[in-house]
Formats: sequence, structure tokens, C-alpha cells
Amino acid sequence: MNHRISLIMLSAAVLAACASQGARERDAEAYALYQDFSGAPIDEFTYLGRYDGWRPLGKNVLAVQTGISEAYLIKVQGPCSDLQFSNTIGITSTGNTVRRGLDAVRVGGLRCPIEEIRPVDYAALKKARREDAELDRARREQGETTAKQ
Repeated sequence: MNHRISLIMLSAAVLAACASQGARERDAEAYALYQDFSGAPIDEFTYLGRYDGWRPLGKNVLAVQTGISEAYLIKVQGPCSDLQFSNTIGITSTGNTVRRGLDAVRVGGLRCPIEEIRPVDYAALKKARREDAELDRARREQGETTAKQ
């Protein structure tokens, strides 16, 4: 019986490791994509107290969407250990402005100071994602057609 429990626990650990590796790879790919569409570092951006979405891209990097076509790549002093696993975050601001070196991303009970802010050309990023999805779909359809022949 002990052998059976050990085998079950080992299997669970292996599955967890595989799942987290996949997530890390996805985060790394997304981070590279955001970097491709990000501009030079800026000191601040206007923030009206809400954001439309956010995505962790690593232990100390996240993307925050503040409007339909407005997003920022934010690097915090880290590692900000709970960032990758959190469902919610907060962003401090002063007078509706988020400033590098002054404000922070709040994750759980942690306050992770903002080290770098880069604006993202979010419209171009979304377009690139759509084009990639269309290419993937065309490749799958090509493969299915070839397999049927």
C-alpha cells in the first residue's frame, strides 16, 4: 500500500512539473512578443485607477492593459514571488500617474516596486497574434488535407 501511495505522489509531482514547464515556456514566449512590440523605457504613465487586463510574464515582469489599444510592460524589483500565481494585483499611483521608482505592483501582501515601464504597441501586438493564429490554422488545415490524401 505504501508503494502505491508513493507511486501516486511521484506521478502527481511529475505532472505538476510538466504543467509548470509549459506555463513557463508560454510566459517566456509571451514576454518575447511583448518585448518585440514595446518601446523605450518611460518614467511614468497616466492611470485612471483601473485596468482592462494583466498578464504575468515571469517572476518580475507583467503586462498591463489600460485601454483598448494601450498596454505597458512593467518590470518590478524582484523576484515578486507571488506574481506568477496571483489572480489579482493592484497598482499604486500618485495623482493618476504610475511612476517608475515611486509606485509598485501589489500582489497579495507584497509590495513590488516598479523598476521599469515600457509602452506596448498593443494594436500591433494583437494584429501579430491574429496573423500567427491564421498561419497556425492554415498549417493545420494543410496537414489535415495532406493526411486525407
